[in-house]
Amino acid sequence: MTDGYTGADLFVDALESYGVDYVFGNPGTTELPIVDAIGESDLEYVLGLHEDVAVGMAGGYAQTRRYHAHHDESITPVGVANLHIAPGLAHGLGNLYAAKITGAPLVVTAGNHSTDFRHEEPILSGDLAEMAKEFCKWSDEVLDVEALPTMLRRAFRVAMTPPTGPVFLALPLDVTLEETDAEPERLGSIPNAGSGDPGQLDLAADLLAEADDPVMVVGDEVARSGADAVAAAVDLAEAAGARVHGEILSCEVDFPTDHDQWVSHIPPDEDLAAMLMDSDTLAFVGCSTNTTLTRHEEALVDPETTCIHVGPDAWELGKNQPADAAVIGDPGLALEGLTERVRKRLPEEVVEERLERVAAVKEMVEAQVSQMGEDEAPGDPRASKAELVDAMERVAGDAYVVDEGITSKYAMLTRWNLAPEQYISNKGGGLGYGLPASVGAALAESQRAEPRDVVGFIGDGSYLYYPNAVYSAARYDLDLTVVIPDNRNYRILKDNTLKIMGGEEDDYDFTGMDFEPPVDIPKNAESHGARGHLVETPDEIEGVLEAALERDGPDVLDVLVHD
Repeated sequence: MTDGYTGADLFVDALESYGVDYVFGNPGTTELPIVDAIGESDLEYVLGLHEDVAVGMAGGYAQTRRYHAHHDESITPVGVANLHIAPGLAHGLGNLYAAKITGAPLVVTAGNHSTDFRHEEPILSGDLAEMAKEFCKWSDEVLDVEALPTMLRRAFRVAMTPPTGPVFLALPLDVTLEETDAEPERLGSIPNAGSGDPGQLDLAADLLAEADDPVMVVGDEVARSGADAVAAAVDLAEAAGARVHGEILSCEVDFPTDHDQWVSHIPPDEDLAAMLMDSDTLAFVGCSTNTTLTRHEEALVDPETTCIHVGPDAWELGKNQPADAAVIGDPGLALEGLTERVRKRLPEEVVEERLERVAAVKEMVEAQVSQMGEDEAPGDPRASKAELVDAMERVAGDAYVVDEGITSKYAMLTRWNLAPEQYISNKGGGLGYGLPASVGAALAESQRAEPRDVVGFIGDGSYLYYPNAVYSAARYDLDLTVVIPDNRNYRILKDNTLKIMGGEEDDYDFTGMDFEPPVDIPKNAESHGARGHLVETPDEIEGVLEAALERDGPDVLDVLVHD
């Protein structure tokens, strides 16, 4: 036992000085000094029964606290996860990838063998920093306790500086046990991405003014910059008379979906995506995932289309389409400058003409997407996806939604008028993020003076990845309602089989894609400390959901839906 002040103590003091309240983790031997120091501090250790659950909880927490921080500058919107050496970090890589794609500001650490022991290649060994590198903004190892204050400060700053994302630090056992008189370094202020190059803003304004049919494609960097950035996107759309779409796989509310110029999200379908982006001028704002799930045969954007790119990440500007104007900056601040310039260049009559075209396109597109989720199944007593989403909106219209509904997602996006800062989803596509993230979101909401109801909308395939995440919600008495659109199969894989390989559904056995016999999800939820409910018909949905929202603690609603 060490009586002096150690690296582990310094680590914990630094976290507290940076405004951290929770550390998400699953403990292991090389992390014991850290875990012990947390136990002696004001930090709370949030136990996940799997390392990937810990990372997912930290990710959902960070995404939600980022929204809170836009309204309270004293909040540090960082999720911290502590994992166990090489296998534990490997377990957490799935949701570390998800955190990268969602831009969640995370500081992930893992214990490691002492630096003077690794030559014996003990069990659990591995190159931790290299393993995490691909999914982080910065990945490194602290090899000397005297370097710990600087590297921790750097980790938090890198995670929070736009474009935000995860950072990884390995912490060897001898470093966390070593005594030190070092102190945490002050974090300092975190810069935004700036207002953009005036010359590029002028060029972008000229291109928008000269356009015949300007279209804005808004991505999730808009929502990550705050509600003011969403409002700035509205101002630009109105000034330019542009129709507006959400990028493929948009997973936050980047534009009010009840606005007259909002047309639709762009689905990950080659023909539909190309149709919606068929314009002479496209402005991509804060985009990153705007491409199809598998290879497309034709260009999604005509090579002759004028393309404007705006966002905080230089890599994303001009990545898949040319950049005739490229503005690196905070989306909200850059759009404010762009709007001011566009207003000076466009007469009102031109804007009015453009808005007439927007209305015509909107009417056409709404006719195509309004039926999403309304698949008919004569004689089937189960709800359609549309019936489920409509019932949820009626009962929980103001709830904070964490979505990993996969094939139910577009029913939600097309039918529920979600507000800015109300919705996050799994942008990375790998299953198993949504349920832990909803637990982290519920913890984040519990810190607010007036917490919102938190609803996890989690497909049955996604839920079954990490059903033990519910244990953490129950253990910490979090107010969380999980709604599962349950068709008892991996429907997305069946749909993709038909798209990739052709033919009809009857032509395939769909190996490994059905849950037969099905898992008893309500009993599984109850075994982890939550209340479980099986909802078999559409008429039951509202009553069961209302009752769940009125109760404290976690509820899991297994709602049967047809394909």
